[in-house]
Amino acid sequence: MKRVFALFAALSSGLILSATAQTATAPAGPVKIAVISFQAAVGQTNEFQRDFADLQKKFEPQRTQLKTLSDEIDSLTKALQAQGEKLSEAERASRSKIIEDKKKQAQRLGQDAQADFQQAMQQLFGTVATKVDEVLTSYAKEQGFTLVIDESQAQQSAPVVLYANPTSDITKTVIDAYNLKSGVPAPPAQPAAAAPKPVAKAPAAK
Repeated sequence: MKRVFALFAALSSGLILSATAQTATAPAGPVKIAVISFQAAVGQTNEFQRDFADLQKKFEPQRTQLKTLSDEIDSLTKALQAQGEKLSEAERASRSKIIEDKKKQAQRLGQDAQADFQQAMQQLFGTVATKVDEVLTSYAKEQGFTLVIDESQAQQSAPVVLYANPTSDITKTVIDAYNLKSGVPAPPAQPAAAAPKPVAKAPAAK
């Protein structure tokens, strides 16, 4: 998910947690502060993981098309390199143009697919983030928090949290509360990779 969280940085930096907006008019008394990794909270909800998996499946045809085109370019390039000396100058020029045209086609397809994927990711993250923020606000009010700090390190203006008691981190609590409210089941666990078998050592020469 690291690659996904890198994209979150540009999306969530403008989000303001509603709980923090209450501090200006909060009554005098003990200050109760909590911290949350908001980007991680959004990305780890069952709903986001389900919809992100669906999004990847949606863009699978584009990835397949790009892979096929890339393989075709490689094959044509290798054939030209192997037969180049045997071909006429006109034939080499013709084949080179075909390869360049396919490279341009692949570049356009890749750029379009990337732009469409990022736009879909923005919409997906924004939709879930808004609902997670609502759950966070309700929880913060119920627990009487004066301030909730987002400790996501990837955001552009991340607060520097020098110390936080582990009990003040409400990230998992908010994730669990959101999953319960959304009713989306956890995605099936991925099968663990089989451990490599030990290689038998050859008997020492006598």
